[in-house]
Amino acid sequence: MKEITDIIRSYEQALTSGKRMALATVVHVDGSSYRRPGARMLVTDDGQLTGAISGGCLEGDALRKALLAISQQKNKLVTYDTTDENDTTLGVQLGCNGVVHILFEPIKTDDPENPVELLKKVAAKRQNAVLVTLFSLQSRTGAQPGTCFLHLQADDRAICNCTPEMYDQLLSETRAAYQRGDSFFKAFGRSLTGFVEYFNTPPSLVIAGAGNDTIPLTEMASVLGWEITVVDGRTGHATRQRFPKAGKVLVARAEDVLKHIPIDERTFVLLMTHNYNYDLALLKQLLTVDACRYVGALGPKKKLERMYSELESGGMLITDKQKTKVYGPVGLDIGAETSEEIALSVLAEIKAVLGRRAGLSLREKLEPIHSRSDQRVDYTRDEKEEFLCAIQTTTP
Repeated sequence: MKEITDIIRSYEQALTSGKRMALATVVHVDGSSYRRPGARMLVTDDGQLTGAISGGCLEGDALRKALLAISQQKNKLVTYDTTDENDTTLGVQLGCNGVVHILFEPIKTDDPENPVELLKKVAAKRQNAVLVTLFSLQSRTGAQPGTCFLHLQADDRAICNCTPEMYDQLLSETRAAYQRGDSFFKAFGRSLTGFVEYFNTPPSLVIAGAGNDTIPLTEMASVLGWEITVVDGRTGHATRQRFPKAGKVLVARAEDVLKHIPIDERTFVLLMTHNYNYDLALLKQLLTVDACRYVGALGPKKKLERMYSELESGGMLITDKQKTKVYGPVGLDIGAETSEEIALSVLAEIKAVLGRRAGLSLREKLEPIHSRSDQRVDYTRDEKEEFLCAIQTTTP
């Protein structure tokens, strides 16, 4: 979401300056690639780039393709084959061992439902959403409908810029994306492939504690694009001046914290007040919130065990299931000592939990870094036959 936020900001600035723009989107990948489908880059007519579609190796040529799309005011699909390490067509040896398909869409600034305006609607509210981009892998000269369908789950509202005949099909695939909780590819007839892109709500980081050691946490989480709330009982510590990167800075008693902060399964809470009683009171509440899946407790394991003991002595029954969501001592074991290193350790652990990963070194991973299953295009039997027929027809 951070990349999308940056693109929206640059888009607004370009509108003010009267610049023309194009949006480049990675819509499909075969094999390995630095960026996955959904990576985006906004290009203005003066050559400014926001976002990224690769590690830097494709951006130069992509700039030229984007400017061409702006000039012609026509969507274009461009394929970059990086499987040949000796291929110097693009001026560099890419060596990514993959085929990357990138869709270039000129932005019509007078269209209130252009691709970036749709992204603005995704980012405007904390809710799940599905965005569908249609393109043709079989015909580079054929129609490339582009980003044409958006559904916002909380509002149960759909915006459709494609044919009325496609509406029901796209809405059906949207519901499938919500059920999967993931993005996927779907074939539509003989020629079109749809990238059905699922947007989950961004992580919400709640930091209980406004000491100096939590300042690096807010700065790093801000770089990641997470929603940040800092809460503390001390008025002199929990201030906007000390935490300019936080979305919210609250002064509240531990017993009142959850009255001000909604907790869902994408909310991650850190107990870092250095006030034992404050952390204890907040932990007591969080253990009973089913939606809360992560509570990070700063300090030694003995401190956490003491907390459990006191809560149980007070009559609270703490189950093993409740304990599984408490991470204490918080963070991955990377040898962190300073506040900045601890912040890195904590955020890395949260990201691992968020991605359902163990937090191991990638060299220990036997399979590819990115699953190949997300590259498969879903076909019905008839669609697959139509696809094979189209391939045979277009193959020289």
